[in-house]
Amino acid sequence: MARAESESHPFQATVSDMTNAAGPTPSLGSASADTLTLADLSEGEVLARIFPRLPQATAELLGPGDDAAVIAAPDGRFVVTTDMMIHGPDFRLAWSTPHDLGWKAAATNLSDVAAMGATPSALVVAIAAPPHTPISVIEGIADGLRACCEALSPGCGVVGGDLSASDTLTLAVTAFGDLGGRPPVLRSGARPGDVVAIAGRLGEAAAGLELLFRHGVDDAGNPDAARAAELKLTHPHAIAAQLRPEPPVVLGPVAALGGATAMLDVSDGLAIDAGRIARASGVGIDFDSRTLGERIEVSLGGGEDHGLLATFPVDVPLPVGFRAIGVVTAEVGAILVDGAPHDQGGWDPYRGWNGAVG
Repeated sequence: MARAESESHPFQATVSDMTNAAGPTPSLGSASADTLTLADLSEGEVLARIFPRLPQATAELLGPGDDAAVIAAPDGRFVVTTDMMIHGPDFRLAWSTPHDLGWKAAATNLSDVAAMGATPSALVVAIAAPPHTPISVIEGIADGLRACCEALSPGCGVVGGDLSASDTLTLAVTAFGDLGGRPPVLRSGARPGDVVAIAGRLGEAAAGLELLFRHGVDDAGNPDAARAAELKLTHPHAIAAQLRPEPPVVLGPVAALGGATAMLDVSDGLAIDAGRIARASGVGIDFDSRTLGERIEVSLGGGEDHGLLATFPVDVPLPVGFRAIGVVTAEVGAILVDGAPHDQGGWDPYRGWNGAVG
């Protein structure tokens, strides 16, 4: 979104084809955001609608409008991460509103920054969309980005990005973070005897996804917006945990200051992500089943919780917001539950998608 307005319109190659097929371009004077599409507007006009909706970053020295943004790195370092959301494997338009998409795109990246013990400072957002996409969709995504930053990480904002045309709606977000002079919290620092703790929800996002796939579809198994809307009313917490997660972003730096020896964002499932800490640290992790809730397998195998899984020295009080769920052992790479080996399964983007879009 920081590209100069004089560059080529990302939807230009398809505008003439659409005009020839559908007749003259509609008058823009009285058109609403629901009837205007990306192909009806120039890139500059699209950006003019988006920029006022986006949050400004406190660390922003130069924001959108030039070839690149400039953000402050107070101690000379910054954390950086990126994540994509693609229509089909990552979301279904029949289930998620544009606001949901913007919120989740921000939340998943803010959580990754927090997992390093850093405070999110800025986002760069790239959106590729079909030319027939209503401009209201892009505006809704922008609104979701702003709302998420304001709610989960005040001071973090969108400093630039890109727009392009694609057959598939795709969001790519890159997030930056400030370590505040502290060393990053890595996955490789856990030690035998450390307490394993979690901040955030466990299994609720997976429960929401299960509900959507079971009851948010029509008789042919296709995602159904009306049935998804009903689920949002009858199971608001589970559906929101999946479509609009609220990771404990502010607790990342709190964990770092509290002595966390290792930490990561639980995005693919507690068991598989704990295995990543175990392998990186050369240790094992033994979970206490009594701390995992009634649906233990959902808590262990369900993805997209975006909680913070961390390890702390046994003699250090857990920071407020974290609760103990296990202990670090000396069995390299082992994931145990009550001392018994457990499968390290979870979400895998190369195996978990059945090819449906919806």
